[in-house]
Amino acid sequence: MSFSRPNASPATKTKNRVRPVPSSGLCVACLDGCPGLCEVAKSAIRGRELLYPQPFGKVVAGPEKDYPIDFSHFNIQGTCVGAVGIEADSDKAIFSAVDISTEVGGENKIKLKVPFFTGALGSTEIARINWEEVAVGAAICGTIVIVGENVCGMDPDSEIKNGKIIKSREMERRIRSYKKWYDGSGAIIIQCNVEDGRLGVPEYIRNLGVEAIELKWGQGAKDIGGEVKLPSLERARELKRRGYIVHSDPEDPIVQEAYKKGAIKEFERHSRLGMVKEETFYREVERLRKLGFKYITLKTGAYRPADLALAVKCASETKIDLLTVDGAGGGTGMSPWRMMNEWGIPTVEIECLLYQMLKKIDNKGKYIPPVAIAGGFSLEDHIFKAIALGAPYIKAICMGRATFAATMSAKTVGNFVKKGKVPSEYKNYGDTIEQIFVLAAELKKKYGKDFKNIPVGAIGMYTYYNRLVTGLKQFMAGARKFKLKYITRDDIFALTPRASEISGIPYVMDCDKERVEEILG
Repeated sequence: MSFSRPNASPATKTKNRVRPVPSSGLCVACLDGCPGLCEVAKSAIRGRELLYPQPFGKVVAGPEKDYPIDFSHFNIQGTCVGAVGIEADSDKAIFSAVDISTEVGGENKIKLKVPFFTGALGSTEIARINWEEVAVGAAICGTIVIVGENVCGMDPDSEIKNGKIIKSREMERRIRSYKKWYDGSGAIIIQCNVEDGRLGVPEYIRNLGVEAIELKWGQGAKDIGGEVKLPSLERARELKRRGYIVHSDPEDPIVQEAYKKGAIKEFERHSRLGMVKEETFYREVERLRKLGFKYITLKTGAYRPADLALAVKCASETKIDLLTVDGAGGGTGMSPWRMMNEWGIPTVEIECLLYQMLKKIDNKGKYIPPVAIAGGFSLEDHIFKAIALGAPYIKAICMGRATFAATMSAKTVGNFVKKGKVPSEYKNYGDTIEQIFVLAAELKKKYGKDFKNIPVGAIGMYTYYNRLVTGLKQFMAGARKFKLKYITRDDIFALTPRASEISGIPYVMDCDKERVEEILG
């Protein structure tokens, strides 16, 4: 059985002419005369462009690899006995009474109305044009939104003096979008990578009043720094002058000539690889605290177990306010496609390793940072299972691609409705925003005249998150757990011996054995 689908994918707009060989993905019979449909053939014509999902900058993509273990290999335990976190009274222990709020942070807490938040939206074009919707959506949901890496460096209107950022209209817009709707729950967190550090982004955003910063080691979708596409020679030269790595070299006369002739239509901007060193990390956290940051968080990707252990140790030693671990299978629009499928530790496995490491330092009496897990989550059962699998350490779930998908879809439907072109899928509900979006009336009642200023995409994000809240509450009520903190590893079971072996979660046929014997006498 092959878990991968090489050489042809909707993500790269490639396909096979006939049935492929499972291992290579090449057509069983490769025909002399084929115009070039597969990834190998198109690479012979367009080269490195085929490394990335297409059209770059207009899609967010998730891997199509079928990992051996995922969250579907676990089920949620139910019970009909008692209640935890509420009086065991049928009139009181109803699912709407479940409390799914959570908090992260060390001495200073960030309270979240919902136990999930969106992943970082950085310097890609798709992130920029959809920022307002996601930021407002996060604010009205009472959760965290994260500004991704390289925003200041990529801002065409940035003012840079002596190699340091002194003004970025784009960064200021992003901060303003969230703060305008912020009601005391959640936070805006701004990522910082190698390029941001060199540019002086931490100092700049602190002067803007930002209280939370995230040091970024990586993400679950790729093992290298961030990439974006640059549509023009002028833009490529500008980014190279700012110190970024740009391919192809826009200063090379041969490249310039190829661009003029139309052979090269775009350039790539790459971020440098971070070089993590334990002592350097400690010093940086101390420096950021001296700058006045109230919250310092760490985001790490699906690196090898030793690197995960280093992240856990660094987060513990520096009393980080939130550690987010992103498993492979992450979704992004700017990662090399094969890397997105074939690199890194998958989410279930990395969370199991993370649990073992956190338990080890917990047993030693060390500081345990609040932890969020990321990597392919989209629905309420995923959220429950992930919190249970890493209980009691997982405080929230980071959902990037799913949040983005909901927001973009709602924005698109909203634009059609405003033009009087209601999609057939939704015509039965009416022909206005308030009729079609089921929670629009609720938001209008809450915000009154300001409702008209809420982007339709944000209404969609609020509605999607509300669905997750309701579904999660139902699962929790079924498990008789009426506060998030009461979810334990005992609230799920493994459906296969292999899933049980990896996770330490009991196999379904072994659950409750002692209790069963006790009951039956």
